[in-house]
Amino acid sequence: MQKNSVNRSVLVIQGPNLNLLGMREPEVYGTITLEDIHKKLADLAKQVDISLETYQSNHEGELIDRVQKAKKDGVSFIIINPGGFTHTSVALRDALAGVAIPFIEVHLSNIHQREEFRKHSYFSDLAMGVICGLGAHGYELALNTIQHKLSST
Repeated sequence: MQKNSVNRSVLVIQGPNLNLLGMREPEVYGTITLEDIHKKLADLAKQVDISLETYQSNHEGELIDRVQKAKKDGVSFIIINPGGFTHTSVALRDALAGVAIPFIEVHLSNIHQREEFRKHSYFSDLAMGVICGLGAHGYELALNTIQHKLSST
């Protein structure tokens, strides 16, 4: 049962090139589009009375700005797929650390089965959890986990 004092707001942040899902390397990322993922998440969020916002950018500074704005907006949880910034962005990591909003890191592919440089994440040690290799279903698992956390608060 939802408690009135608990903010049930989730922000989904998608990093660079995720706007190309469905076209980009379908053998790695599948054929589902980002729009499909967001629609499914919106439907699931509505069922469990969670306010959901999605945001995608190919620009590091815009992602950092959105993370910082999330604190002002009162976002309770973040689901983030940093895309290629997973392996390069100390600045985005610092933004997430700075706002101290709990987050789940999601990757469509199993980054540990890929090129050596993709095996390191600047975010995983800060994340509440990491889901990788389960395709678009990983986002649903992240939202289900957040819903469980919000319901037990």
